[in-house]
Amino acid sequence: MQLQQLRYFTAVADTRHFTRAAEREHVAQPSLSQQIRALERELGADLFHRARGHITLTDAGETLLPIARRILADAETARREVQEVAQLRRGRLRLGAPPSLCASLVPDVLRAFHAAYPGVDLLITEDGSQDLVRALADGALDLALIITPLPVQAPALDTSDLLREELVVVSAPDRPAPVTGRRTRIRVEDLRGRPLAMFRRGYDLREFTTAACRAAGFEPVFTVEGGEMDAVLGFVRAGLGIAVVPSMVAERSGLRVTRFATPGMHRVVSVAHRGDVSPPRAARELQRILMEHRDLGCPEGCPVGSGGSGRPRGEAVASGSPVGKAVASGRPVAGDPGRS
Repeated sequence: MQLQQLRYFTAVADTRHFTRAAEREHVAQPSLSQQIRALERELGADLFHRARGHITLTDAGETLLPIARRILADAETARREVQEVAQLRRGRLRLGAPPSLCASLVPDVLRAFHAAYPGVDLLITEDGSQDLVRALADGALDLALIITPLPVQAPALDTSDLLREELVVVSAPDRPAPVTGRRTRIRVEDLRGRPLAMFRRGYDLREFTTAACRAAGFEPVFTVEGGEMDAVLGFVRAGLGIAVVPSMVAERSGLRVTRFATPGMHRVVSVAHRGDVSPPRAARELQRILMEHRDLGCPEGCPVGSGGSGRPRGEAVASGSPVGKAVASGRPVAGDPGRS
């Protein structure tokens, strides 16, 4: 049974005339008659009493007519709803991102996306890059922002570098600045012996900071540790220590921001989706908005390859001391999944 056959059947039932029904459906009358006959053969019953100039429904036709109308109506509803999703009037978008990006870049981008496509429901997952990659592989996310490269081999993903984000030091405005005198920028060596408010284990920012300090020849001192992004910023605001955070978070925090001396510390943020399936149109539109929006973040978050030290990815150093590929690339040095 085909939808086309049901349309032809209801047209004949409405007009009680094969020729007029064919005209209404923009089809040749013999073709319409053949389709009706094929439908009758499939159902095993005549649907019309055929008399010259007088067409009426049989009992089988009377039974089929309301069912046919419902089927055609449901098909039209399905067509409209799919078109609405395809045209982004409705639908759902599942985005994953680390907490630091959910506190900085993501709200602005989602505001722009929602303004353009208010009918699309937005579902956000905050997690570390490795957990987000697993969620992508499981089909639980359409798109994710992750810190790349990952420390372990990831499932087949398509990734596009979005921005190279600067890391900075934040401190309480009512406490002494991390650097004094004529200096305005801090070096990793200046963190020696300084109290640090530190993220919980599993944050890539914890691994960044620890690896940078060790590369400079000392172990960092933690006065308080174990917090998420908001908690660490609160610890810093309370004067419990300073912290290394992404610049896009720092600029919104109300805390004093001190940048690292050239070439500084950076991480690379990428957009990822499964490589074996095409992402839904909503995800493609959000990725487009992300790529357009990234330029607005400079110098806090610059597109990869723009500005910065001009050094190749994976070779950056902090304050003149090698930090290593893990720190330069944004990859946690330990096995814990980065969550920043």
